[in-house]
Amino acid sequence: MERKRLLLFLLIIGTAFWGISYSITKLAIGNYSPATFLFYRFLMAVIVLTIIFWKYVRETNFEAIKTGFILAVPMFLGIHLQTIGLKHTDASQCSFIAGLTVIIIPLLKLTIYRTNISLKIWLAALTALSGLFIIALKDKFTINIGDLYTIAGAFAFAVYLITVEKHSVAKNLLFSIVPMFAFCALFTFCLAITDSHADWFPTTNTFWLGVIYCALFSTAYMYTISNISQRYLSAEKVAVIYLFEPVFGAIGAFFILGENLSWRLLLGGSLIFAGTIISEVNFKNNKPKLLAKKI
Repeated sequence: MERKRLLLFLLIIGTAFWGISYSITKLAIGNYSPATFLFYRFLMAVIVLTIIFWKYVRETNFEAIKTGFILAVPMFLGIHLQTIGLKHTDASQCSFIAGLTVIIIPLLKLTIYRTNISLKIWLAALTALSGLFIIALKDKFTINIGDLYTIAGAFAFAVYLITVEKHSVAKNLLFSIVPMFAFCALFTFCLAITDSHADWFPTTNTFWLGVIYCALFSTAYMYTISNISQRYLSAEKVAVIYLFEPVFGAIGAFFILGENLSWRLLLGGSLIFAGTIISEVNFKNNKPKLLAKKI
C-alpha cells in the first residue's frame, strides 16, 4: 500500500475518533470546567506520547520546543473554543461548524500568503461543504453563542493546519509533538486555576472515561497521524479528509445521545466522500488515478 493511501486510511479512522469525541466530550464535561477536562486530556496525551516517542524526546532541542510552542497556540485555541462551544450547542451542530475549516484554509492562504489554490481543491471543498450543510441544516437553523465559539475554533484549526504544513516541509515534527502537547497542557492548566468553579477531582466515571478516550484517540493518535501526513499531503487535502468527522459525529450522536439518523446524513455523507475523491484525482492524466504521485 502506498504511503499516501495508508496515511489517508489512518486519517479517516482518526476522523471517526474525532466525530465520536463530540458526544463523549459533551457527556463527560457536563457541568464541569472545560479547562480542567482539557488539562487532564493533554496531560495524559503527553505521558502516553513520551513513552511512544521516547527516542525523539531524548533528542529534543530548543528548535523542536520552539516549533512545539508555535503549533500549540492555534491547536489549543481550536480545541478549547470548540469544547466551550459544545456546552452551548448540539454535538452534531458543533461538528458541522467545525467543518468550515475546509473553506477557511484556502481563504487564509489566498488572503495572507497570496497562495494560488487549484480549482480542483475549491471544487472539492465546496462539494464537501454542501454535504455538511445537508447534514446539519434543520427547519430552524440558528446561530447561538456555542456556534460562534465553534466558528472561532474552526479558524484556529485552519491556522494550525497551515502552520503544520509550513513547518513539516523543513523538519521532522515528531520531535515537536510532545512539546506541543506539553504546552497545551500548560495553557489549559493556567486557565483551570483561574476558574473558581473548577473541580480538580470529579467523582463521575463518565468524566474520566471521556478524558481517557479523548487523550488516547482524539489527541495522541489523531494529531500524531495528522502531523506525519502533512509531510506528504497539503493542508487543504487534510482538511477535506476531516470532513468525514461530522458523518461519524452524527453516527456517534445517534448511539450515544439518541439523535436521529436521516436521509440528510446519507446524502451529505456521499457528497463529503465525493469531495474527498475530487481532491485526490489527477485530472491531468488521461486515466485519472488516486494518489498518482509515488513516494
